[in-house]
Amino acid sequence: MSKAVVAVVGSAMMDLTAYAAVLPGPGQTLIGDLFTTGFGGKGANQAVIAAHCGAEVHFIGALGRDLFGDSIAQNFSTLGIHSQSVERSESATGVAHIWVDGAGENRIIIIPGANHEIESSRAVVAINSIENLSVVIAQCEIKQEVTLAAFIAAKARGCITILNPAPYQLLSQDLLELCDWIIPNETEFAAIHGELPTSDEILKTFRPGKNSVVTLGALGAVLINADGSINRVSAPIVTAVDTTGAGDAFVGTFAYGLASGMKPIEAVALGITVASLSVTKKGAQSSYPTQTEISTLS
Repeated sequence: MSKAVVAVVGSAMMDLTAYAAVLPGPGQTLIGDLFTTGFGGKGANQAVIAAHCGAEVHFIGALGRDLFGDSIAQNFSTLGIHSQSVERSESATGVAHIWVDGAGENRIIIIPGANHEIESSRAVVAINSIENLSVVIAQCEIKQEVTLAAFIAAKARGCITILNPAPYQLLSQDLLELCDWIIPNETEFAAIHGELPTSDEILKTFRPGKNSVVTLGALGAVLINADGSINRVSAPIVTAVDTTGAGDAFVGTFAYGLASGMKPIEAVALGITVASLSVTKKGAQSSYPTQTEISTLS
């Protein structure tokens, strides 16, 4: 397979996570089980797992000039992720407040902070400067105008573009037309398409003529091909401890697969395997399998 060169235009945050068997209701205070601080942000998560897979990864984003920002920058360096295009902002580094219940399900509030300070012009310069770039990923935790500018530059270079429309926001038609792949979960699919992906007929009418993958959690994922055919890929049965970052694990792994020359169905299968492994451990990036572990998967 060819060398996978991937750029991620997106968010980097510090995750502040509380674990409790039952999450509190309005006006209620409960005693939790554990609190952790870890590296997160959808963009950074996808960059990290792509790097774990063996890709050459370039991250384009923004961090605050604070302790959280310094820690995230050092983590990128440790993992070999190229971060020359990471801006440092006077705004605080983004944070995500995460609650995880006893079944591993999460609720998340993000405060974007510096992630909303990324400049479109600098993102374009970064995309144009990366040698042998083949895949560009983006999400919705940064301003849509930045993603649009980055995808225009990426398509001009002949790169594959992947949009993970999370957290969901109304997407411009200009951006949708630039997406070679869009990867929503069930909720995001319904927000974009108007109904849940409950049947093959509904799935086949999603973005006709375009490629997509719909992630379905424990049920795996559905590959929707441009010709309207679909392929379902099931997920292994695992005991979920924390689902935080699982969707990002899929997206980053899938991008690595395409960038390294895998067929889409092979990239989907690898993405599901890696994402399923991630839910068996706590945290987002801290739950991701290592490059050694991933290399044994087939």
